[in-house]
Formats: sequence, structure tokens, C-alpha cells
Amino acid sequence: MPTWPTGQVCRMTGVSSRTLRHYHRIGLLRPAAVGAGGVRHYGRAELLRLQRILLMRELGLPLADIAAVLDAGGDPAGALRAHLRDLLAERDRVDTLVTTVRRTLDALEEEGTMGALDPETLFAGFDTAAYTDRARAQWPAQWEQAARAADGRAPADWEADRAGLAAQLERMAAHLAAGRPVTDPAVQAEVHDHYLRVSRMWTPDADAFAHLGRVYAEEGPWREVYEAVAPGLADYQCEAMAAYALARLDTRREGT
Repeated sequence: MPTWPTGQVCRMTGVSSRTLRHYHRIGLLRPAAVGAGGVRHYGRAELLRLQRILLMRELGLPLADIAAVLDAGGDPAGALRAHLRDLLAERDRVDTLVTTVRRTLDALEEEGTMGALDPETLFAGFDTAAYTDRARAQWPAQWEQAARAADGRAPADWEADRAGLAAQLERMAAHLAAGRPVTDPAVQAEVHDHYLRVSRMWTPDADAFAHLGRVYAEEGPWREVYEAVAPGLADYQCEAMAAYALARLDTRREGT
């Protein structure tokens, strides 16, 4: 069976020799053989395993989870078909988000406002599943509160929320463009309105509200929505919410 040395594998795959050494060290990808001078050699089976590792890395899986999937065995072709389905689904979601961003830019460039942009369009392709799973695991009581509140809401309520949030994003973008600091009373008034909006579903304390702002700013669908409205808006919203949490919600500041 043919094998390929580390250098050739690196050229073929774009993976660095340092990464291959790391994968070997943690037992994720062992070479078929180690030759003179410690040169690692990889066969077809190892290259197929490396391909699967890289595919799952592209899907965002941590190395420990990748190792568990690969070491569980099973049908390699079936596993690759599952990876392909995941990649196609992610491609479709990204394509939808690209369309969303383009429509937002068209509305901003043509009219200087988001007023002509349907809120449904602004949030097209938005996937909340990851946030729902995280909230259920980390804040079960708050998640239950929000779930109960959501059960009693009509579609018109959700539509009104999307429209209200779209308008609020536009106002926050105007504050950002004007160079107003996040502690400016006008900015904080918008954040207070956002706090009241969130409180319809669950009641965040200072730490939870500041954390929510960080969720908006982290890589993911929320950041994509904010950045589609105005570059830098996600971080601006995050900082404004942190300032609001410290000034208005942090009970530890009372009496000081």
C-alpha cells in the first residue's frame, strides 16, 4: 500500500506539519508508519480519516467530539453522507444570509434607511437552535420562563417584535454613526427599551443581560444580523448593554 511522507501530505491537504504532530500526539490521527529521522508516513486510510477530521472541523466540532465520532466506527460512506448533508444545509443557510445582507445593503444605499426593509427579510436565515440549546442547558429556570411566555404568543406578536427590533437596530446604527458613546442617555434609552422587550419573555439580572449582549457580538447569526445593518453595530450593542447592566441592574452598586 502506498504511503506519503508528512511534507507531501501537507502540500496535498494544506494542513501544517505542526497540526499533524498535534493530531498524532492526542491520538486523533496516527501515521501508518514512522520512518528514519522520525518522518511520519500516511496511507490511504489515514488520509481518509484526515479528510473526515477536516470536514468535521469545518462544521465547528471540537477535537474531542471528532475523536468520539471517528472511534465509534460505523460505515465511513454513511458518515460522509451525513457530513455532506450538514455541509449542504449550512451552505443553504449561508446563501440565505448573504441574500439578507445584500437586501439590507440595497435598502440602506437606496433610501438611507431600513424603513423599506421587511423585518422578515432582515432575519431570513436566522437559526436560533444553538442559542435555544445553550439556554436550556445553562439557564434552565429562565428558559422555562421564556418557553411558557412563548407558548401564549400569537404570530402577530412575533411579527410586531421583529418589526420593533428592526426599527431599534436602525436607531442604534444612527447613534453609532453619530459617534455617541454607549453611555449617552439616548443610547441607554434604546437599551432600556430593549431590556423591557426581553423582559416580556424572561427577566434578566445584570450578569444575564450583559451576557446576552456578548451573545449578540459573538460569531453567529445574531452578529450577522447586527453587522448587516451597520458594521460595528454588534460590538456597540454589546458595550451599551454592559453599561446598562452595570448602571441599572447591578444590585451590588446599591448604597455605594
